[in-house]
Amino acid sequence: MNPIDKKETSEEQIQLACFKVGDEKYALDILKIREITRSQAITKIPKAPEFIEGVINIRGAFIPVVDMRKRFGFPPQKTDRNTRVIIAAIAGRIIGIQVDEAKEVVWVSRKDIKPPPKILKGSASDYLEGICQIGDEILMFLDFEQILSTKEKIRLDEVKKAVNELKAKPKKKSKKTSGKKKDFS
Repeated sequence: MNPIDKKETSEEQIQLACFKVGDEKYALDILKIREITRSQAITKIPKAPEFIEGVINIRGAFIPVVDMRKRFGFPPQKTDRNTRVIIAAIAGRIIGIQVDEAKEVVWVSRKDIKPPPKILKGSASDYLEGICQIGDEILMFLDFEQILSTKEKIRLDEVKKAVNELKAKPKKKSKKTSGKKKDFS
């Protein structure tokens, strides 16, 4: 294969990171993903939008997390050892999406990704960029930019601003004690 053929072939292919939410398999363009981490303690934010599960701290950066089970209207499920948070960029914002399980990375030909069925209407179809078949499985390719509406992106910015303000507040100095413990019982 000459270099020109290889370039044409690679332009027709897209690399997708696959994950599960419920029993369904989804995928995101790997170029939008910064990293995939194990689920960690999520700090709840008072009065945060319902779609925001809370924030996590990744190397000093507070990142809002969207629970994809909530986003897709699936019943809640406790996190387990398979739960992952995918850190990615949406419209210039870094967010985490919590998924039930990260699977594999696959190469898919762009021509094999078909548009979502027209029968899907409303928010469910808004998230889908396309559908393709990998072996026996149907893979739903998400349009990451559409996971949050414009209004939700604005709310997300408000949450990030509030978290950053809390982070920037100077900590109150605690009074030093003489080393004796106080019993408040």
